[in-house]
This record gives sequence, structure tokens and C-alpha cells, in this order.
Amino acid sequence: MVSKKYGSIFCVVGLLAIFSWASSAHGRSDAYKENIYPVGKLKPTDSVLKVKVGERAPDFTLPAVQGGKVTLSQYLGKKNVVISFVPAAWTPVCSDQWPGYNIAQDFFDQNDAILLGITVDNIPTLYAWTNQMCLGDETLWFPVLSDFYPHGTVAKKFGVLRSDGVSERALFVIDKKGIIRYIDVHDINKRPRLEDLVRELEKLEK
Repeated sequence: MVSKKYGSIFCVVGLLAIFSWASSAHGRSDAYKENIYPVGKLKPTDSVLKVKVGERAPDFTLPAVQGGKVTLSQYLGKKNVVISFVPAAWTPVCSDQWPGYNIAQDFFDQNDAILLGITVDNIPTLYAWTNQMCLGDETLWFPVLSDFYPHGTVAKKFGVLRSDGVSERALFVIDKKGIIRYIDVHDINKRPRLEDLVRELEKLEK
């Protein structure tokens, strides 16, 4: 009991450290400072979910920035999956959110989970954007996928494609059996809390 208590404390401290760093992540490089597009205040959500917790996640295959294609079902029986839909490259909240996940890889590894990042941007745009997220020899540890063509097909399957053609800022936690265990269609103007995601991952079988 004591060790579990202190383990939780260390987890919280670690998460706080990550977010104090990630809060200024989009200022890490000159490219970020100069090229982040000021989108202004948007309607918090603008879609109707087509999936529910307890249902099987719809399968999909998308091209990855890192090359090749990724299919959701390739992780069945192997990994828990977190899908992170973000609205658009080169926008403020998105440019903070994924760098935060990048330095939180240990939390995903501890819960035997892979992260799949998805936007409706094309591959060249995502390539330029994700390269600027990291400094030096750093790279993103998770696949970044393009839902560009046919436009927003995967976002539509999940019910998170907004009326303006971008996706919601949404998280889906899927277990090794392919069942959706957690959904957070977040206020598009705000970054989801990493500690909430970690809490949901800890509920899954490793």
C-alpha cells in the first residue's frame, strides 16, 4: 500500500514536470515561433460521435509521415492503442500537445500502449511540422498519420470530423482486443490533461 501511494506521488510529480516543459513547447524553435498560425477562439466541439465506449473501434489504414502505412488492427493482441486526433498542423494547442506526449513515452511504455497521432493534413505538411517539434537529433517516437485523402475518412468513422473539415481534438483509448475503453472529445481550444490519459491507461490489462 505504501509503495503504491508513493508510486502515485512520483507519477504526479513526473506529469507536472512534463507539463511545465510542454507549456512552452511551441517556443522551442524559431520555426515554431514564426510559423504558428493564430486560429483564435473556436467552437469547443462541432461533431457527433459515431462510436461509444465498449464498442469495437472501426479499423483503418493510413499513410504515416515516417513512411509506409499503419493499420489499427495490426496492434490487436499486441498493444493498447491511444488515438490522438488533432485539428491541424502549425496551430498553437496542437503544437504543444504532441511534444508533451513525445517526452511522456515512458508512461505509454509502462502501460504497453502505442500512440497514433492523426490529422487531416497531407504528408508534406505533417513532415515539416513534426520535424520542427523536435530539436537536434530528437524524433517523435509515435507514428503520425495523414487522414488527408479521401479527406477525413477516419475522423468521419469515429464521428470527430468538424463542419469546417478539420478533426476534433479527441482521444480514444483502445484495448488489446480492439474495444474502445475511453473517449475524450475535448474543447478544441484546450489541451487534454496528460494525467487523465495516464489514469485511463492504467485501468487496462498490460
